[in-house]
Amino acid sequence: MSVAHTAVTPQVSGAEPVGPCGEDNCGIREVLDRLGDKWTVLVVVELVKGVRRYRELQRAIPGISQRMLTVTTRRLCRDGLVERTVYATIPPQVEYRLTDVGDSLAKTISGLADWSRDHQDTMAAARQRWDAEHPDEAGR
Repeated sequence: MSVAHTAVTPQVSGAEPVGPCGEDNCGIREVLDRLGDKWTVLVVVELVKGVRRYRELQRAIPGISQRMLTVTTRRLCRDGLVERTVYATIPPQVEYRLTDVGDSLAKTISGLADWSRDHQDTMAAARQRWDAEHPDEAGR
């Protein structure tokens, strides 16, 4: 190993922490994996409006399949963001509501949605400039 190589390679004992929050396992990846799913955000946004039955959620979220709604709501329940209540009726009625943690996430999502609305024109203009200046890379 060369001296130059050793100089740029961090030493284990004095190495700076790696990862976005100073360590590799801080939980950001898990949270972003959940939020990076478009269905999660849409379900949370719908539940901000109040308690919803399964079919109400399905009708309110265009394009979501029954399977994806089931998978998404299960994940949200597992993560403690949504509470699921089943009523012993025929057929069974199922309702979903945000937990306190889910509500705090909804406020964060709302801020992101506001930011998106405020900056969508700026970003569209930047894309057009980029595409004009880099025709070989447009849309990648």
